[in-house]
Amino acid sequence: MSTSDAIEQALKQYVAREILDGKDIGLDADTPLLEWGVINSLEIARLLGFVREQFGVVVPLESVTAEHFKDLRALTALLASLKG
Repeated sequence: MSTSDAIEQALKQYVAREILDGKDIGLDADTPLLEWGVINSLEIARLLGFVREQFGVVVPLESVTAEHFKDLRALTALLASLKG
């Protein structure tokens, strides 16, 4: 499993467990998290805490944009680039 795959899986599990009450039905790499209201600013803050603890990556404030948080694929790409 590549680093990106591992990051994506961990993010999917976190979103399903912590945000969707354990339900990941239909949640995939391209699910529009912001557009569908899956995450909001509070959830993004919690997600950033998870990312810091899980991956040791601090996402710079200027990278906290709708483009990077639109779906799991975009967020995975951001984290892989920051981690790499």
